[in-house]
This record gives sequence, structure tokens and C-alpha cells, in this order.
Amino acid sequence: MTSTATVSDPSPLATVVRRCRSCGAELQNTFIDLGMSPLANSNIDPAKADRMEPFYPLHAYVCHECFLVQLEEFETPEAIFSDYVYLSSFSQSWVEHARRYVEMITARFDLNEHSQVVEIASNDGYLLQHFIKKKIRALGIEPAANIARIAQGNGIPTHVAFFGAATARALAANGTRADLIVANNVLAHVPGLNDFIEGLSIMLKPGGVVTCEFPHLLRLMEESQFDTIYHEHFSYFSLLAVSKAFARHRLSVIDVEELPTHGGSLRIYVAHADDRTLTVGPRVADLLRREREKGLATLEPYRAFAGKAAATKRKLLRFLIEAKSQGKTIVGYGAPAKGNTLLNYCGVRSDFIDYVVDLNPLKQGRYLPGTRIPIFSPDRIRETQPDYVLLLPWNLRGEIMGQMAYIRDWGGRFVTPLPEVAVHS
Repeated sequence: MTSTATVSDPSPLATVVRRCRSCGAELQNTFIDLGMSPLANSNIDPAKADRMEPFYPLHAYVCHECFLVQLEEFETPEAIFSDYVYLSSFSQSWVEHARRYVEMITARFDLNEHSQVVEIASNDGYLLQHFIKKKIRALGIEPAANIARIAQGNGIPTHVAFFGAATARALAANGTRADLIVANNVLAHVPGLNDFIEGLSIMLKPGGVVTCEFPHLLRLMEESQFDTIYHEHFSYFSLLAVSKAFARHRLSVIDVEELPTHGGSLRIYVAHADDRTLTVGPRVADLLRREREKGLATLEPYRAFAGKAAATKRKLLRFLIEAKSQGKTIVGYGAPAKGNTLLNYCGVRSDFIDYVVDLNPLKQGRYLPGTRIPIFSPDRIRETQPDYVLLLPWNLRGEIMGQMAYIRDWGGRFVTPLPEVAVHS
């Protein structure tokens, strides 16, 4: 999304013209306004706890031309991602998801020791490790140098850079073009969407395939997953919107899978539009039809989303108020980006939640942004024996409840905030 300010009358307020980052149309329609919020992964160092932190509008718009839902860019990707705290390997279910993907994609496209795989936003090597075990050439492209060092230390070749057309040209000039490009949960993090997709087109060999995974906008809307919206996510995709974005760069979506990850995601398969060796599968037309039937090619369902989110907020606050009125203790599990959107939008601070815990040592000992709730190791839960544990990464409910089953020893219960507030014994 790009913005320009022009003064059209003598009033002191300028008119801001926002344009779609995909098709360039003027953005005139609000999807949801979640108020002011800090960057969702900007956990606070205790030494800086008494300092002011920046808050930015968390206001999502929908394009009336291509129906891409998007946020403005208030901070550059360099400021957000160059020193990152999210480590993919800390989720056992996500590592297993990656392993199954590698098994599937290797067999489907007959990848072997002569193939070249490139993963964009490869994090700590959680996925590429499985290709390397198969003796398949693999290269990670990761913008966070601190995370890339972890991957490199584990034997994963990793190039530290933000991916786009310039990076793709440089790598291609040095002989690196890919039979398979993997881009899991990175497309939403890219403000320069057209530059990123152009880079995919440059790096992809003829006959090669790109696979991208991202949260499905339809599921987000149907299940009121407003916590998925935060500043690090610049765009939110339906198959309708993403197909149009890729088509502008001579790339075609040839297949799509619906996945349970992140509360409901899509995995799209993309090839060069002029590649006659790969045909478009029937699942693409089927999902496009269903999205149209749900109204995603009209503005009406987008305009209705904010009301659903507000209703969910009231339900969560009602539960928290009633629990605290009864003298119950509540803590949170996880310090994910989505949890910070939820807590800041709902105005939930340490008056409701005593603390949160997280497995990631890079987060422990800090405070959540905005709410300033302290982050501890999960051992803290055994020590304090709370009545309720609010699962902020609710999409990992099964994994976390299995790990933390011992809270039932003292009668503790789990709470998931979305898609409906629910208490689990």
C-alpha cells in the first residue's frame, strides 16, 4: 500500500490517498479498524520498560478492484525483521508440518540431488533440514541475521537478505535458480508485493514450481480471527486476490490446498504462465467458485467483519471480568504476535492476566508490547498454579494442551479466545 497526502481545501487536515499495493487502485473501504497498537513482536526489554513505545494505527482496508485486504506500512521490513525473535523450531507441530510437506513435494515433483530448492524467509532451518537429509541442494534466504546464524550453525546454507527482484537477479546471475521455491507465511509480510512476486518469477526455472502458504482470508472472516491482523502482516489473501497478484507477473496458480495451520491456511502452487508442462488442477476453480459464492468478489462481507470482531471482544471481556470477580487467577500461554493484537485491542493488561509464558528464551524476561505483561518460562505455571490458562496461540491448542496437561492436577483449565471464547477442562 502506498499513501500520498494532498490538500484539497484550506482546512489544516490533509487528504490522504491510499493505494492498493497490488493493483494500485485507490483504497476507500475499511475492513476493520483495531485502533492504535504497537508492533506485535516488539517485546519490551526490562531496561526500557519505563520508556515510551510507539503505537501505530492498526487499520485494515480492502481494495474494491482486486479485493486484497491490507495495512499501511508504518515501519520498514528492515526495522521489523532484521533482528527477529520468532523461531519456527519451537513449535513441534510446525516442524512436523514441514517434514510432511517435504515428503509430499519431493515425491510429487520428483526432486533429487540434481534439484535446487530455495526457501524464502527460511527462519532457523526448520524446513530445509528435511531436504538436506535427502541430499537435495537447499538454500535459505532469511532477512534476520540473528536467526540466519542459528540455521547456518545447524548446517543450513543461508543467504542473509530481504527477498525481491534485486536479490533474485543477483542470485540468478551467480547460477542459483530454483526448481522449487518455498515461501511459507512470508507473502503477508511483504509490503513491496509486486517486487517480491517479480523476484519469484526471476528465480524460478522453466518448469519449476513455487509453493506459498498463508492464512486464508475466508477463514479469517468466517471465524472472526481479527488477532491475525498486525503490523508485520501487510496483506491478507483470498485465492481471488492472490491469483490476480501473481497473474500480473506472468505466474499462474495451478493448484491449491486448504490446510488447518494458523487457523486455516492455503497452500498454492504457482508456475510460469507459459509453462505447458503443468496444468491447472480442478481445486483452483472450485475454491474460486466458493469464494465468490461467499461474496468475496463484493464489498458486503468485508464491511460486516468489524462488527463480528467487536462482538468477540465483548465475549472475551465478559469472561475475564466474571472470572476475576470470582477471585480466579488467569495467566496466558504464549507470546505470539496475534496475542498482542488480541490483548491490545481488548484492553487486557495485568489487571486481568498476571503473566504469560513462552518456550522461546528470546522472549522470556521481557514484557509484551503495549500491555506490559511480563513473559516467563513455562515453569512459572507449575509454581503459581493458576485457575485459567488463556491460550494466545489458540491455533496450537492441541499441542499446547498436551504439553500442559498437568494443570488439571490442581483443577486448572484452558481457555481459547477465538473463534469463540471456550473453557476446556
